[in-house]
This record gives sequence, structure tokens and C-alpha cells, in this order.
Amino acid sequence: FAFFTVIYVLILLGNTLIVFTIACDQCLHTPMYFFLSNLSFIDVCHSSVVMPKMLADFLVERKTISFGECITQMFFLHLFACTEIFLLTVMAYDRYAAICNPMHYGTIMSRRFCLKLAAAMWLGGLVHSVALTALTLNLPYCGPNAIDNFFCDVPLVLKLACADTYVFEVLIVSNSGLISVVCFVVLVVSYAVILVSLRNHFSEGRHKALSTCAAHLTVVTLFLGHCIFIYLRPAKSLAADKVVSVFFTAVTPLLNPIIYTLRNEDMQQALHKLQVRQVNSRDK
Repeated sequence: FAFFTVIYVLILLGNTLIVFTIACDQCLHTPMYFFLSNLSFIDVCHSSVVMPKMLADFLVERKTISFGECITQMFFLHLFACTEIFLLTVMAYDRYAAICNPMHYGTIMSRRFCLKLAAAMWLGGLVHSVALTALTLNLPYCGPNAIDNFFCDVPLVLKLACADTYVFEVLIVSNSGLISVVCFVVLVVSYAVILVSLRNHFSEGRHKALSTCAAHLTVVTLFLGHCIFIYLRPAKSLAADKVVSVFFTAVTPLLNPIIYTLRNEDMQQALHKLQVRQVNSRDK
């Protein structure tokens, strides 16, 4: 309980600090940091769907959740997870436009276009989550009621249904699994193109671009690795599921602030200016 409480507090503080810093610093009002603030907001919401309930369960012997709470948790889990997948894909496109077509970057990634991309990724996550939740609600439940994990997810709930769920499992693979794989392939191809184009850049610009891409690829691998592992196979429990789920709900949201702040000079400078501004306001 103490260990995961510290992790959850760090997730909240780290990601909230990123959102606040980007909002306060005019120099960070760019497409890249607009999407980064969205990522931090989603990470706060994503971890908050699972971790408070998980922490509460550490303190009781009998761990229970109502059917309504389970469905609600599952709905928001998929809403934020799928939106983050789309967001990571959009961020890869943003880096591709910035590195491979820098002369027209401002025109391509205009404020209006960025807002449209943000609206599209949230709408896509909502449609995905509504579809999976509706499929789950249409199944009959009359027997087992124990979930072998610390949160509710579609494959886990399907195992409790008193009906043949083969068709539903295929739909999950074609929905969640396919989205994860397609986005992962698109991301890998995008970064391969970026790496090829970096050969023509100066060493300083190349190093900065590589650092940004490496940070993004780390997040993508950790996040999409879980989605592919869980949703691209039949709904069966494996020993590794809980370990992978911990990375999905706790470790990845914690790593994002570390990766994007400690490895990012612009964020470090913005945090320093924010700190200096607070010190000056106290002196006054």
C-alpha cells in the first residue's frame, strides 16, 4: 500500500506539473507540447481509474466491486487507453512533420489542425470504449464472479459470462488488438523514416531529434506492448498478466514525466523559469 501510494502521488504531481508548466510558459505553446500536455492529462486520468480502488483493496481482506462500478471502470479504462494510443500516433506524426518537413511545419501543424487531431483522438477513444462496453453488457452473467486481477477489463469480465464468448473474443482482437498493432506499425515506420532523414541534419540538431524520438519510442513500447500482449490473444489468464498490468497502470504514467522532463532541455528551462518566478513572487 505504501509503495503504490508513493507511485500514485508521484504520477499526480509529475503529470500535473507538466500540464501546469506548459500552460504557464508561452515558449511551450507549440504542437509538440500541446500534445504532451494531453498525454500527461490522460496519464493522470488513466491511473486514477485503477489505482485508488487498488489502494483501497490493499487495506481490506475481502476485495469486492459492484457490477456497475466494474463496468464504469472498464469503460473509462478503455476510453483513456485508446485515446492515448491515438495520441502517441499523432505525436509521432508531429515529430515526422517537424523533422522531415521543417520549412512547412508551422503550416502543417496549425493550431486549428492540432485541435481537430485532439478532437478526433478523443472521439475515437470514446467510440472504441462505448463499443466494447456495449458488447460486454449484452452478455448474460449468472455464475462466477471472481476477477483474477486488480481491475476490471473486458477479457476478464468475458470469462464470467454464462455463454459462448468466442465471437466476442474475436471482436476484441479485431478491435483492441488490431488498433494496437496498426498504431504500433505506423509508429515504427514513422520513426524509421525520421531516422533515415536525420542523416542529412547537423550533429546538434540530430542529437536533439534523436533524444526526443528515443523518449517517445520508450513510452510507445511500454504502453503498446501491454495492449498487444493482453488483447491480441484469447481471453485467458496468464501468470504475467498482473505484472504487465502494473506496468500499464502505474509504471508507464510515472515514467512519462521523468522521460519528458529530465531528457528535455525546453522543459527543464521552463521549470527553472517557473521556479525563479515563484521565488521572486515570494520576495515581493
